[in-house]
Amino acid sequence: MSQLGQPVRAGRQQQTTDEYDDGPFTFRPATRERVKARMSIQGVAGCGKTWTALNVAHGLNGGERFAVIDTERESASLYLGVNGIQFDSCSMHRYDPRDLVKALASAAQHGYGTVVVDSLSHFWKGTDGTLDQVEKAKAKYGGNSFAGWKDGTPIQNEMIDALLSYPGHIIATMRSHTEWVLQENDRGRKEPVAVGMRAEQRKGVEYEFGVVAEMDINNRMRFLKSRCPVFHQQVLDKPDGVKDIAKPLLDWLNDGTESVDPAAYIDDAQAETATADSLLALYREVESRGLLATPLMHPDTGKPTSLGAYIKERGTALKNAPQ
Repeated sequence: MSQLGQPVRAGRQQQTTDEYDDGPFTFRPATRERVKARMSIQGVAGCGKTWTALNVAHGLNGGERFAVIDTERESASLYLGVNGIQFDSCSMHRYDPRDLVKALASAAQHGYGTVVVDSLSHFWKGTDGTLDQVEKAKAKYGGNSFAGWKDGTPIQNEMIDALLSYPGHIIATMRSHTEWVLQENDRGRKEPVAVGMRAEQRKGVEYEFGVVAEMDINNRMRFLKSRCPVFHQQVLDKPDGVKDIAKPLLDWLNDGTESVDPAAYIDDAQAETATADSLLALYREVESRGLLATPLMHPDTGKPTSLGAYIKERGTALKNAPQ
């Protein structure tokens, strides 16, 4: 019977750490800063979510021209000019979430203070949406759909991060899964009514927005979640987006100290006096404010990137530059 050899302690493989991804956990005094709107409106077809989103955007942007990322075959453009609403539209026909990140970077470059995404559902279940990306990726894992989420989840998360980090107001509409139920009408008779269930997006997406509302076929809005106290458990019948939603929301959003404009961080990253150490410190500050995923167009290449990625690229380049 052969004897087992003496156990050999395997040497621990030396791991290289990325100083940008290995920062300390720090605490600082909490402050109430002015923030941007992050609102979603979901509902069944014909409930008025596009029209309401445009009105809210019109109010949030002070009547100025805003941007619409349109996946609904330019249906939003039918409302152009109504009540003075003016916007620029980017019509999309494929819905890779990475394309939404690119569109947001372009909107930021052009300085749009408010962006409406109509609708976010397409980037989940439309052509080239997240579900399509998972389906395509599963071929790499022997047809295992579950494993395909290794590719799909980061794509989905990057899209949500870009939405939440956009340097302006964001309003996203979402279609609702529709079910027909019998309800009693005002004549006391039962009739089938389309009722919206959960939004057609990844489960739990509502947690990412500060204000979440649903609309029914009668153009009634019910707030499912709101960090803004004014809307807590409120129901609005045929809401006026400017008066009923944008105005009280702006009053709440602007109740705080002036927030930092992400453009200032871009200027700091581009400064000729920037060093590897100063850029690492800048990265840490941007990270602490949750702005790493802020979408932007690369100042040199003109390609979409994020604020964190750009600062890291600049810092790494300076660190590796010949002395």
